[in-house]
Amino acid sequence: MSVPSNPPPRGTIRFGRLGGADLVARPSLLVMGVVLVVLFAPRFQAEARTSAYLLAASFVLALYVSVLVHELAHLGVARAFGMRVPSVTLHLLGGETAIEGESRTPWQELLTSVVGPLASLGIGLLAHALADGSDGGARDLWWSIGWVNLLVAAFNMLPGLPLDGGRVLRALVWMATRSERLGVVVTAWIGRAAAVGISAFVLWRAAQGETWSARWWLDVVLVAFVASFLWVGATGALRGADRGTRMNGLRADELGRPLTDDVSPHWPRLSVRTQGTALLRAMTARPAEVYLLVDDEERPVGVLLASDVDAAYRRES
Repeated sequence: MSVPSNPPPRGTIRFGRLGGADLVARPSLLVMGVVLVVLFAPRFQAEARTSAYLLAASFVLALYVSVLVHELAHLGVARAFGMRVPSVTLHLLGGETAIEGESRTPWQELLTSVVGPLASLGIGLLAHALADGSDGGARDLWWSIGWVNLLVAAFNMLPGLPLDGGRVLRALVWMATRSERLGVVVTAWIGRAAAVGISAFVLWRAAQGETWSARWWLDVVLVAFVASFLWVGATGALRGADRGTRMNGLRADELGRPLTDDVSPHWPRLSVRTQGTALLRAMTARPAEVYLLVDDEERPVGVLLASDVDAAYRRES
């Protein structure tokens, strides 16, 4: 069953829908497209039999299609695991697949994460194969598409969040230690270190006497965006891990109160075993001030006040 389509997020343009997910793009995608055309047109100038800018525009269009295929690979595996994916967004630095909820097992996390870079790797190898059978501008075009996709695959497999490689390493740490939070913390700090390392590298290049040309400054701006993306994403992952820890401390059996004589048949029922994010999702799906806690055989065993859950969450915070 498909999920009803919602309005696209503010500031985005919806251009399609697939697998229950809205396909949307941010205006920054157009800005990045113009920048990439300016950067790559000179590289096609020597061999181009037609307009170098036309070849560069074709390259950028093919690149965006490649990014979309990368994200659709994430979408396909997430949907196969029964996860809801409300949107796939193309933006300034590539794409993002919004997967609601967390993976239930390390294997789900691993497979959902690794398919994107594998898709980029496949596109890169195919483009290089097509380049070998072409010549002139077409060869340069296919070679560039292949090179960029291989670069995207390699970059995304760096073992730090929010990159796909960070999620892969997170899954492996989760498997080895049975601690999902430890996997998040380790890979988020690697992501932060990568952001600092990229910034330090650019400063080091500047100190070595690189030419301070307009193109050099454009490269610096792009690197700054990438470093900012890594730092913000890694920091968000760390905060999410802390929130997850607080949520996992919420247990219906510990927060519940004894049954009283004034039990109402209209109170929503919750399993006394419910805890963590499952508890919060169940309460969000059926908002109420009081819930009836039941055991595995649906026998009432206590009551749960929404105010008690709110207070416990604030204490953990």
